[in-house]
Amino acid sequence: MKKPTLTVICLTVLLFVSVAQVHASVSVESTAGDNIHIIYNFENLDPTIYNEVIANQPFNSSTIPQIIIENLEEQNLTHVNYGSQSITHDNVTKAIRVSFHLNGSDIVSFTFNRTTMRKTYQVKTEWRKFEVNLTNSFSVDFAQYFAEPVEKWSKLNQTTYYIETHSAGFFDLVSFKFTLPATAINVQAEGDTITYEFPPSSEDVFLNSPFLILTVLILVIIVALIYRRVR
Repeated sequence: MKKPTLTVICLTVLLFVSVAQVHASVSVESTAGDNIHIIYNFENLDPTIYNEVIANQPFNSSTIPQIIIENLEEQNLTHVNYGSQSITHDNVTKAIRVSFHLNGSDIVSFTFNRTTMRKTYQVKTEWRKFEVNLTNSFSVDFAQYFAEPVEKWSKLNQTTYYIETHSAGFFDLVSFKFTLPATAINVQAEGDTITYEFPPSSEDVFLNSPFLILTVLILVIIVALIYRRVR
């Protein structure tokens, strides 16, 4: 066999293997603050399923957050809302991106300690467990993929929790990354609830300082003295 012919065959086989190794995946990215910004990335979808999603199927930008709201209501958790939802499609890579915000005291809440002047945040993550239909005949069960309590997830750093699941099913990889503010301290996870603290800001220190009250009293006295002199 001539070398050019062998080279062509090798390149063809390599190309076939490269294409065959492209697997569908779902990655979820959540960033916590006063609310939670959430992004679902469905990538390398089967062309048939992708086209069904595009062709006026029931999956849209509000599908996932609406399911989350309904699931929480069944648990008597009604202080939660969603907004800023959007959906984008990539016809080349057969990818779908869904983005939205969750807010409300049943999602993110905090208390303020006047002694330490620290805010302690509590973030609940049970909302991630739900099942969604991408088409009338194909669904994704995130309750199964993300059943592991957050406290058992890996920590990429002090403020980022991470989990990934490999399977032989439709999705080769399903992952979830939950990121807290970079300035968060005393980060802990118990079950599916994450707590963390914020060190006091300079404004909090100033507003809660006894020197502020003293300064106000001095100013009141000065104003009173000036008023008397003017009269």
